[in-house]
Amino acid sequence: MPTYKNILIIRLSAMGDVAMTVPVIASFAKQYPDVHITMLSDPRFAGMFAGIKNIDFIGVDTKKEYNGFWGIFSLFRYLTSGNRFDAFIDLHDVLRSKILRTLFRLKNVPVFVIQKDRKEKKELTRSENKKLVPLKSSIKRYQEVFEKAGFDFSLDFQGLFSKEMNLPENIRLFLGKKEGKWLAIAPFAQHAGKIYPVEKLETVVDYFLKKEGIKILLFGGGKKEMEILERWQKTYPHVTSLAGKFQLQEELQMLNQSDVLISMDSANMHLASLVGTPVISIWGATHPFAGFYGFNQSTDNIIQTDLPCRPCSIYGNKPCERKDYACLNSIQPEQIIHKIESVLGV
Repeated sequence: MPTYKNILIIRLSAMGDVAMTVPVIASFAKQYPDVHITMLSDPRFAGMFAGIKNIDFIGVDTKKEYNGFWGIFSLFRYLTSGNRFDAFIDLHDVLRSKILRTLFRLKNVPVFVIQKDRKEKKELTRSENKKLVPLKSSIKRYQEVFEKAGFDFSLDFQGLFSKEMNLPENIRLFLGKKEGKWLAIAPFAQHAGKIYPVEKLETVVDYFLKKEGIKILLFGGGKKEMEILERWQKTYPHVTSLAGKFQLQEELQMLNQSDVLISMDSANMHLASLVGTPVISIWGATHPFAGFYGFNQSTDNIIQTDLPCRPCSIYGNKPCERKDYACLNSIQPEQIIHKIESVLGV
């Protein structure tokens, strides 16, 4: 039985990766209620952890206030000024977390680190002689770090909210009473290799607006994305853009009430997974085999094209060697429409 009672967990970015820590940390917190948890992450992600009882969330900006080595040293001094952590769990394993965990080691605090298996990921994405095999999920890798610390627990996370919850008044006033089905769509991702052509996805939007009783909610962020989503809202009835209008926890609540989400391999897939909403995910340069698939999502809802060059990237940030993004362009709107109809039962 582990003796650690006050543990510090670090995972700073990105949003999808932090979201994948939630099922693990929530399950751990529930099964070890006497352990106090401090979660160190980007302040934007606090809403993901708001429902976990025995956790303190510390939001830090390592690009400004705590930037560079001396910034991390300042963060270390802040963390240790009023706390006596007896274990440090590093779910990130990047330079910033390496510096921080080294400082904790110097104070004789036990450190436990995620095993990322970068070599296996390179073999999965290399141009020749790919090893196209499913890798361990990031969620399992996170759980294994706790196991290294001596904590044995099952993943019993059921979601951040009840499906029967009432939406806050400000959301009800904005969206109106829910009638029929809510089809959520998150058309964008951080990199081009993960974004389905917008004009083809617009065909999907147009198709479902001809069906009675379907309201479409658009999720996204960034100036260019918001402009496209606002244009869709002005062009089509029963389409509402939520981009830039709500806090993260409010977006999670709206995803909770949605009947299905259409998403790229992006953070929105993981956010919907935290509230138990089925996700139809579209994959291009990346691949579910890399271990970044949504928690408890059905593999039947994956849409992708098998090509010898796929996957070419873990994160979708590499330029297309073919120059045509066939992995995305070969997917027809009809495939997405059929899958949505199957999930919604319409």
